[in-house]
Amino acid sequence: MRATLRLFAVVQKSGAQYLEAGAPTGITGLVTHSSPRSTLLYLYHSTLEKLKQFPEHSVYRQSTEALTKQRMGVVESIKPAGLEEWQNKTAAIVDQYPEAFRKIPITTLSGSKEYNIVWKAGFERAVKNVEWDDEEIGAPRPEGPRTAAERKNQARDMARDLFAEKANIPHIDGEPPLTAAQVNEMESKIGAGLIEEVIQVAEGEKQLVDTLLESQVWEDLEEKPQGNQWSYHERDAHVGKTQAP
Repeated sequence: MRATLRLFAVVQKSGAQYLEAGAPTGITGLVTHSSPRSTLLYLYHSTLEKLKQFPEHSVYRQSTEALTKQRMGVVESIKPAGLEEWQNKTAAIVDQYPEAFRKIPITTLSGSKEYNIVWKAGFERAVKNVEWDDEEIGAPRPEGPRTAAERKNQARDMARDLFAEKANIPHIDGEPPLTAAQVNEMESKIGAGLIEEVIQVAEGEKQLVDTLLESQVWEDLEEKPQGNQWSYHERDAHVGKTQAP
């Protein structure tokens, strides 16, 4: 069923077949991802960096690192056509407009340097907001008198036109997409369902690592358990011996 519905998402472009972003995958609430490769590389890189803060003897760290590195190696090995040219082109634009873009570096297992590009918060809001009578819709400003510190940058902020600033920034095209055959190859090598399901698992693992790291789960309990805490659950502790035949 899933494979059949996947066929509806295939788009023919210049002799190659690509999956259409946002098309149904056959799983309720799960649509075709637009950039699965860069998303997985970012999630796996972030997870591995967090795991470095766990003790080396941690069984969770050892098992999660092994699985994450194995899957990251699969994702890294499958590259879309024109990826290197796209990275060189966008790097120059991002470096020229550091106030608008932010690069998230990713170090792959082979040591190659890749990165994701995201809008910075102020410019992202400017893109999403809608003008009404030539006024930008944003957070309401408090009324009443302002202190000297609050008035310091008030004129500058009110005179700033984020839409005009964005208009002067070149458009950055998205990362070259994987072909349908490349996505199928990645899914078969990972062996964990659709690539969108793999992304959901990677997102959950990253959140779990953050939670475990925040809780310092490898440390000793603050309240030590009683010595006989688990004796009640021992097998055959409260029953008689088996009757002799």
